[in-house]
Amino acid sequence: MSRWGYFGRRLLLSVPVLVIGASLTFLMIRFSPTDPAAAIVGNTNTEAGQRAYMQVRRDLGLTKPLLEHYGAYMTDLFTLELGQSWVINRGTPTIDLLLLYGPRTVWLAFWAVLIPIFVGIPVGFYAGLNPNTPIDYVLSSTGIVWRAMPNFWLAIILLTVLSVVEFAGITWGSLGVETSVTGSPDLSNLSNPQSFFGAVKQILPAAVVLGSASMGSEIRIARTAVLETINANYVEVARARGVPERLVLGKHVFRNALVPLVPTITNEAFILVGGSLIVEVVFNINGVGYLFYQAAINGDLPLLAALTFVFIVIVVLMNLVQDFLYVLIDPRVGYDS
Repeated sequence: MSRWGYFGRRLLLSVPVLVIGASLTFLMIRFSPTDPAAAIVGNTNTEAGQRAYMQVRRDLGLTKPLLEHYGAYMTDLFTLELGQSWVINRGTPTIDLLLLYGPRTVWLAFWAVLIPIFVGIPVGFYAGLNPNTPIDYVLSSTGIVWRAMPNFWLAIILLTVLSVVEFAGITWGSLGVETSVTGSPDLSNLSNPQSFFGAVKQILPAAVVLGSASMGSEIRIARTAVLETINANYVEVARARGVPERLVLGKHVFRNALVPLVPTITNEAFILVGGSLIVEVVFNINGVGYLFYQAAINGDLPLLAALTFVFIVIVVLMNLVQDFLYVLIDPRVGYDS
């Protein structure tokens, strides 16, 4: 099987994954211990409350036979009819909420992925090129400690430090473009340099926290990958043939060392899905994670189910990106030994 045939097969396999994920999301609403209609209506002890309760159940499709409800639900999901919020933003379509809250989460995710890639991987490569030296010990220990810190703990510590610490009369909020330590970034005018740097500064603490686990992992994995690759036979042959060291490192060592890093980088999706909820709540960022949290605590199950499906789609897409990167980096992918 060719590399692109392998990728095509992985693409087809993502379809049943989406179907299973959507089916589990359906079960979450249909058989949840929390009655979504009761959560939406509130008081059902009065006659008016009972009428409203029955109307909401009909609107949600809970009065339909199971298979009919399932078919309508799946059709709506895969045609991007994600329904509406019934509690926290009653009557507002989920798509509109995603367009409102989504850019903040995308901005957070962009920097949370970028920081580990451009800090963790180079640091790990440098440590791998200088093994068993003092700088290697320091960088490796830093990676272990950084990986071990829970993001919710790091978020609280960083938030406290940035709010309190003052150096020469300058605080984090007053440094450069004035911003607050918490709150949502203003993304309305990123073409303006001052607004752009203000939005970057606003999101930076949360991005560091969200990307912290990946940064530690990338340092350790990049170091190990370089150590395993740099003494490989094909590297020694390239050096024996007189290939310049710069090309040996770039073409043979670093490229092959990237292969085990691909799943680490793409697994950022799992960290972003779970971690963004905690980080957005701590830093008061009104993103999709914060919206998911509000839907959960307010019993807005229709919105919660739609957001869960969106998160499933994100994870599946990131797995496809991982397979695509494998195809580009490793020519052995797709071929049987």
